[in-house]
Amino acid sequence: MDGGYLEDSRQKPWPEVTVIVVNWNGERFLDRCLGALMAQTVTPREIILLDNASTDNSLEVARRFPGVRLIHQTWNTGFARGNNLAMEASSEQSEWIALVNPDVFAEPRWLEELLAAARANPGFEMFGGKMLNAVDPMVLDGIGDACHVSGLVWRMGHGAPAAASGENESEVFSPCAAAALYRRRALLEMGGFDEDFFCYVEDVDLGFRLRLAGYRCLYVPAAMAHHVGSASTGGQHSDFAVYHGHRNLVWTYVKDMPGLLFWAFLPLHLAMNLLALAVFAVRGQGGVILRAKRDALRGIPMMWRKRRQVQGKRVTASLDIFRVMNKRFW
Repeated sequence: MDGGYLEDSRQKPWPEVTVIVVNWNGERFLDRCLGALMAQTVTPREIILLDNASTDNSLEVARRFPGVRLIHQTWNTGFARGNNLAMEASSEQSEWIALVNPDVFAEPRWLEELLAAARANPGFEMFGGKMLNAVDPMVLDGIGDACHVSGLVWRMGHGAPAAASGENESEVFSPCAAAALYRRRALLEMGGFDEDFFCYVEDVDLGFRLRLAGYRCLYVPAAMAHHVGSASTGGQHSDFAVYHGHRNLVWTYVKDMPGLLFWAFLPLHLAMNLLALAVFAVRGQGGVILRAKRDALRGIPMMWRKRRQVQGKRVTASLDIFRVMNKRFW
């Protein structure tokens, strides 16, 4: 990078940003993660690390960075509540909140590129960049979250060649909260993450609620970061991930899908859940997926009460939500 350009970028009057890292036993990644955040070309107003009662040496690693504000929890509050607590503790001077997982290593201009996109696109309040596989940067980890009309969600581009991702900014359904930028006012308006989700799909639920309230998300390919992925929870196919992910898929559909789309695609949602039962049973995780769907059903009355609140705040037409959802058959 040209040195003059780097110097100029640091002199721009960038808006204030709070960066939040919620950690649980991420010792082996924290040094690289926090080091990358300290090396950003735009200096955040503050970096908050909320530690969810880690049993490794995460706190010792974090204390090597005197510029990082440490919030220590005495129990594991989960990703959703952890971020909410950190947001509540964040500076009111911060216009933006950036979320970074401890196993994400942001390139130096990651935050600058997101803020530049926010400045150039005032109609958007959520931003996500290009996440590369931390082991093999020639492979994509993802370019944003997709939400299918059936209620299934996934990280777009996951496992695809990085060169095939394109370099144009584009609208996506929601950002992956492993590395994302949100307008603080919008987050507070929506009440942050749903803490009943604990972790997994909570970012899609948040993005869905923000969309219903009229907010939009932009993919910014120039904002690059490297992601290990599910590093603290045993991987994306672990029993922990399968349970929380597939329970929360149902809850997100019940809470967030607008009425017209809810009833139109309910048969497809039910079919998707039945297919998931069969697929994970074949994989040897039948007990886990059954427990996930059982607990999802038990939680529907609670989610239906939340649905009334969510849909009561909706200003976006159902057809506009339909427009940004994935509708592919396969």
